[in-house]
Amino acid sequence: MHNKLTYIIYQVIIAILAIISIVMLLAYYAKEIDIDAYPYNLIDNGIWLVFVVDYFTSLVLADDKKAFFKHHIFDLLSIIPASSLFFFFRIAQIGETFRMLKLFRLLRLIGFTGRLASFLKRNELVYYLYISIAVIMVTAAMFCISEKVSYQTALWWAITTATTIGYGDVIPKTEIGRGAAIILMLLGIGFIGMLTGTITEFFAKKDEAAMSKQLDRLEAENHQLHAELDEIKQLLVAHTKQDDRDNGK
Repeated sequence: MHNKLTYIIYQVIIAILAIISIVMLLAYYAKEIDIDAYPYNLIDNGIWLVFVVDYFTSLVLADDKKAFFKHHIFDLLSIIPASSLFFFFRIAQIGETFRMLKLFRLLRLIGFTGRLASFLKRNELVYYLYISIAVIMVTAAMFCISEKVSYQTALWWAITTATTIGYGDVIPKTEIGRGAAIILMLLGIGFIGMLTGTITEFFAKKDEAAMSKQLDRLEAENHQLHAELDEIKQLLVAHTKQDDRDNGK
């Protein structure tokens, strides 16, 4: 019981750190803070270190390391070093490469949905919704960097594109922006398909439940009729025997 409580507290702390990291990164792209300046760089590097230790500790303790690596690929991508702690990334960067590397931190949102799985029961639609939010945030940041627009504008574009509305007030002109648009189009089509399937399944289950209830009622009535017929049969048999005895007399 104590170990389970400790595990839950640890997972909650990791999830909170993931949220803080994502909020800081979004504020960075919105030009509200400088994530590479004090004190935000200390917070960001500290969270990054916690995630690195968490990932590799879990990897070492995992019985099937190949399966762990396969199912936690987003966690691995989210700890790619892209902070002021690693100066060689700044030296090697070309154009906006360094800012693009920071996008991998948004993958912690997908990892965060995995943490929620331990505490929340959810269907595939809710899980897909979490993933969709993460993808929209990532592609919005990609659009923000490649198209040189504000993050608010990029987020508006990402949402309208993902919902297949596409007002056309903001359009991608770079290859990265168009790539982000393709991802959002596929995401939107997939989400609409899953939403339609979920609604159909919901009503199908309601019909199935109503039919099951009706069948149970008919079965109960059938049992009652059988019981009444058995009772009538016993009365007839008893009456026949009584007649036979009377005639014998």
